[in-house]
Amino acid sequence: MTTPGFAALMWMGEFPPFGIVLLGALTVFAGYTAVYALNDVVDYRVDQERLKQESFLNKADAPDLDAALVRHPLAQGLISFQEGLFWSLSWAAVALMGAYILNPVCAAVFILGCILEAVYCLLLKVSPFRTLINGVVKALGPIAAVFAVDPSPSPLYLTTLFFMFFLWEIGGQNIPNDCTDLPEDRRLSAQTVPVRFGLDFSSFAVLATLLGAFFLSLVLPSLSQNRFGLFLYIFVAAAGIYLLMIPALRFHRRQSPEDAMAVFNKASYFPLALFSLVTAALLI
Repeated sequence: MTTPGFAALMWMGEFPPFGIVLLGALTVFAGYTAVYALNDVVDYRVDQERLKQESFLNKADAPDLDAALVRHPLAQGLISFQEGLFWSLSWAAVALMGAYILNPVCAAVFILGCILEAVYCLLLKVSPFRTLINGVVKALGPIAAVFAVDPSPSPLYLTTLFFMFFLWEIGGQNIPNDCTDLPEDRRLSAQTVPVRFGLDFSSFAVLATLLGAFFLSLVLPSLSQNRFGLFLYIFVAAAGIYLLMIPALRFHRRQSPEDAMAVFNKASYFPLALFSLVTAALLI
């Protein structure tokens, strides 16, 4: 949820009005809640298949942020399908209203993100290139956040922002998570990058995409409407090296599920680190 906040603050170079902050926070929470719930709704039957596998049950005890709480509560029967659908649609309605008030463009981006998320889920057993769709979905949130605070932002900033989070999602989230699910995905005949192309290619793809995300994270401050000092660049570089590059290099070298999980866990904190650094830079 810090991803949209970082994108807006970095572009503006100052804090938006308090009312925009409150509405934006509610909209972001509702939007992400709706999209993640939609994932479980669309994947309901597939997740039920996963429940039957020992690897799924063992993963709940692993140090994985994706399994920190209950995984796939809908498929586990903790709530009914109808309740899950209602939950997703209710939060989607809140997010859509908030997004429209902020900027109608934000509402259009949210609708597009929901459609693409459903397509991504439906392609599980069709194509490994669905990971590209997931990258787009994750990059749309930051794009919408920029339009929420500025109706006419820089196209160069938006492009750089989009590809930074597109590459971060693919290399830091999607592929590493699929690498940890490799045995169960094979039994499900899922078409993921690790299943189709193997761990050697997957580890290289993780390293290459995170290197791209790391480079773009250093370019982004120069495109802001504010003049950030050298220290921000230094701390962003340090965060990228620690949270992205070191885990990616280790995974590329050893190609173990534990190292893939470490990439996912460390990379998950990268948006939070960026948000914290920009916030600190604006406060100091």
